[in-house]
Amino acid sequence: MEQVQRTSLADQAARLLFERIRSGEWQIGAKLPGETTLGPQLGVGRSTVREAIRQLAGRGVLQTRQGAGVFVTALDVRENWDVVLRQADIAAVIEGRIAIETEAAALAAQRRTATDLRSMRRALTRRVRGGQTTEECVDADMAMHRTVVAAAHNNVLLELFDGFAPRVRQAMIDMLNLLPARTPCDSDESGNDQEAHAALVQAIADRDSPTAAQLSRTHLTSLKAALA
Repeated sequence: MEQVQRTSLADQAARLLFERIRSGEWQIGAKLPGETTLGPQLGVGRSTVREAIRQLAGRGVLQTRQGAGVFVTALDVRENWDVVLRQADIAAVIEGRIAIETEAAALAAQRRTATDLRSMRRALTRRVRGGQTTEECVDADMAMHRTVVAAAHNNVLLELFDGFAPRVRQAMIDMLNLLPARTPCDSDESGNDQEAHAALVQAIADRDSPTAAQLSRTHLTSLKAALA
């Protein structure tokens, strides 16, 4: 039989300390009182205060600076990225793609190499391979979009895209399942999804950043509009 779990003193101290931070007692950048002051205030010993501070530091709320003290770095606990993505609806996921991929397309047009272009064109061809299931087509589409982000040569954007990819994949599958009249790789309003991707690759090849960014935004916005 499952039993009620006791909360440790450190957990309780961390919760009380976090509540005081959230209430505005200390602002971002403020230095906390020392352990000898916080201990009596929280009703615990110094070792428990240290453990509570470690917990909040691990959650991004506090930061310990050697020789300087403990400082407030956030007024709320940062949400786990995977949890945020799992809870996001399809429209929110597409909006995230717009933010990442529009900038990536513009940068790709400035920075792409001949190798990048070959990768994009191979991926573009794989998007329309016959007999694909919805999942296979989405995977091919995601691979093509990743070549564009990779061609931006910005590790932060690529890291964001890769972290986003599993939820994007599921969102795209969900979206296509809501649009049964369309084929998996032909999901936009005009029925010219492959042509839109080809035009994006051509704009990148031409080093036309404004057009590449606009084509990326227009394509992804059309996906969002299809949900309405």
